[in-house]
Amino acid sequence: MTNTSPIRVSRRTAVHVLRGLLLLLSAIFLALHALHLNADFPNHSPWMDWSKYTDEGWYGDAAIRHFQRGHWNVPGDFNPAAALPVWPLLESIVFHFTGVSALAARALAVAIFALILLAAYALLTRWQRLSGASRHTLAPALAVLLLAVSPFCYAFTRMAILEPLLILLTLLALLTASYLHPAEQGAEPRRQRLRHMPYPLLPALLGLLLTLMVLTKTTAIFLLPAVVWLLWARAGYRLRPFLRLAVPTVSIAILSWIAYFLLIVRPHFLSDYRYLFSANAYTGFTPATALAIFSDTVADGLWIGHLLYSLALLAVALVLIDLRRYRTNPLIAALLFWAAGYTAFLAYHDNLQPRYYLVVAIPLTLLIPLVFESFWTPTRSAASPTQPRLPHPLAAAALLAALLATVLLGARQTLLYVRYPEYTFANAASQIRAVIDADRRQNPAHSPLVLSISGSNLSLMTGLPSICDDFGTMELTDRIQAYHPGWYVAWNQVDDDKMDALAPLYHLQRVAAFPAMDDPERNLLILYRLDPPTTPVPRRPHHHRPIPQLLQTSLGQQPSQTQLEH
Repeated sequence: MTNTSPIRVSRRTAVHVLRGLLLLLSAIFLALHALHLNADFPNHSPWMDWSKYTDEGWYGDAAIRHFQRGHWNVPGDFNPAAALPVWPLLESIVFHFTGVSALAARALAVAIFALILLAAYALLTRWQRLSGASRHTLAPALAVLLLAVSPFCYAFTRMAILEPLLILLTLLALLTASYLHPAEQGAEPRRQRLRHMPYPLLPALLGLLLTLMVLTKTTAIFLLPAVVWLLWARAGYRLRPFLRLAVPTVSIAILSWIAYFLLIVRPHFLSDYRYLFSANAYTGFTPATALAIFSDTVADGLWIGHLLYSLALLAVALVLIDLRRYRTNPLIAALLFWAAGYTAFLAYHDNLQPRYYLVVAIPLTLLIPLVFESFWTPTRSAASPTQPRLPHPLAAAALLAALLATVLLGARQTLLYVRYPEYTFANAASQIRAVIDADRRQNPAHSPLVLSISGSNLSLMTGLPSICDDFGTMELTDRIQAYHPGWYVAWNQVDDDKMDALAPLYHLQRVAAFPAMDDPERNLLILYRLDPPTTPVPRRPHHHRPIPQLLQTSLGQQPSQTQLEH
């Protein structure tokens, strides 16, 4: 007969009930992500990110064009799928059943976020048990709730961009690493191993996940140290067992990437592949600017939420101050490697767009309950092994109050975004489609092809064919001559370099203008009809731009959190 203390049973029941409530709240806020999927990215938010005008179309272009044109590659235009094929492949599967639409693409993004929450819960639960923590822990459920109520996550995980999928694959890679063990090592109970998957398949699965991460977004290489650390931990921090885990994993990852490159990229799409890297090669990072850039990179972490980020920095500081206390759970160090690795990329790239911080926000959020849980978990001293005590009661109360405030403030802001959706961009896109369709009925010979930096987004939302006016392996003048667009859509004004390319071939007739979005520099979508010029226009000399204009950014072009507050 088991002698169980009534107090212990009562506490265990309370933990189960509280965990259930946390997960229920998380599920409710996850469901809210699926409402108003055609709405704008939240206007008048703290995040002035250019991706809301372009990225959903750009990085899904291969899937969009496959169904709208019958082929995914438009020679000379921007074709990022050559280097980043995973996301458009997933979108293609969805579009096969739903047709091409922003609603379908964003529904896929919300599904990815749901899987992120599940993977995060499984990862934290798995490593808590491996590290010997109590099974009655609230850390995984609290971490999921912090992500689910976050307005920052709400804004960016509803967009059909690359970062959420990269996060999911990273979480799955870390979870898979937790099940690897050297072949001769039998310390782990057999019931905790994967029963239906032979050991050799686990390194292969992990290797393929690493390849998928890099083929989703090349910056995934900055996340690999987190996976390597967990392999090192699973090997018992010994070199030979580590090599038995790492060598087959890395070999599968390298071979699968080489196979993709040699069989698909090199014979057919090498110029598109190289262009993506050359276009992203710009950086303002120099020894003279390093300190200022790093300072701004860390300070702009406030994008993820003032209180949440402050708690995350406190958690990082506690770990670094008392490494011995937290070394029993290798996941804590892995999350630090994840956040530090991607922060290093942000500083080096020197283009501090808020969406990039989503990849940093996830590990920092998961770190908070893992580190702080020790402040409210009862422990037993050697002097009184039967009398559990709560360490640091004042610190525990303060941290619990801060966590409660984080949840409440985040939930309030997220509910405001859900309650007041706006459809300015979607309405502008539909009106542009209506104007072009009406013109085609009167002038069937006039091309419906749209030239615009937001053309791919317009294709996703309306089905209009498009090419980009900024990115592409061909010069803009040559691209225009090759494809003969019939319409030009600009934000607020026609830039000089665009006019230089268009003027020799077209007369721009302003047809309509539609207010959209909230950026002072991009809040008016202007539609121009491209007609042959009535008189010859002398062509101005063209100045070659090795780097697309959109990527020639400095920190001043992306307002920092401090600038927005003032």
